[in-house]
Amino acid sequence: MIDKNKIRQLIEDKLSEDQFIVSFDINPGNQIMVTLDSMHGITIDHCVEISRTVEGSIDREEDDFELQVSSSGLGQPLKVYRQFVKNIGQEMEVVLANGEKLEGVLKTADQEGFELETSKREKVEGHKKKQLITSLHRIAFDEAKTVKNIIKF
Repeated sequence: MIDKNKIRQLIEDKLSEDQFIVSFDINPGNQIMVTLDSMHGITIDHCVEISRTVEGSIDREEDDFELQVSSSGLGQPLKVYRQFVKNIGQEMEVVLANGEKLEGVLKTADQEGFELETSKREKVEGHKKKQLITSLHRIAFDEAKTVKNIIKF
């Protein structure tokens, strides 16, 4: 039986200060899935290093397993607090638990949630043209269904 805590500790011991685990799971078929991120990005070489460390710690004679170590993709939803901190100042798409969709700039993040600044044109009394209205939304992590980077070319 693969010891999940042992594997997690092996991975954490190999990570530098700015690197962190986004997700880690061992499925019933001994499929080990690890997703990593960093404040400055994760290289393929680092994923290989982590993979070799984990592979070297498990005896294939005792446990048959599949291992996938990857970096968090740009189009993937943010999952952990440190990813929010990393993306402050970036344009984000947020789908709330109630289905409402917001697009704006991630302004701040703390342990409870984050702030998103949105802008849209609205009709304002006393003006002929629509005015650009900027709003700051405080969103708790459990209120957000998905939070993704908006990718522009």
